[in-house]
Amino acid sequence: MHRHAMDFTVGSHSAQHIRRIVRIHLRQWGMAELTDAAELALTELLANVVRHVPGRHCTLLILRQDGGVRVEVGDPDPRRPVVRAPEQWEEGGRGLLLVQAVTDRWGVLPNPPGKTVWFECDAKAGTGRT
Repeated sequence: MHRHAMDFTVGSHSAQHIRRIVRIHLRQWGMAELTDAAELALTELLANVVRHVPGRHCTLLILRQDGGVRVEVGDPDPRRPVVRAPEQWEEGGRGLLLVQAVTDRWGVLPNPPGKTVWFECDAKAGTGRT
């Protein structure tokens, strides 16, 4: 299996369980070196669902690609996330900066009625099974 899809409502322990799923798939796909980056980025995307999406409903797709992994989080809220530079002492607002820092690519696609926020992490040369 080269993909894993889920449809769920984010709860207080969801991020922990979803990180475990990502970790298992990356290990099975021979891309364990991507685990830290993928888990951190996914945690930030799920936190955005908790903070900004009424009802906290979302979809998740973990997709093995040639040379890496793509993770997509979709939700029914059409508002696009915005990367911003928070004030020094502000507690929040750094999530997308972290996603940008730890992944190779990320973006947002319209997915009416909402959107899909995605990121990709590239495997190092010579890793990953075919």
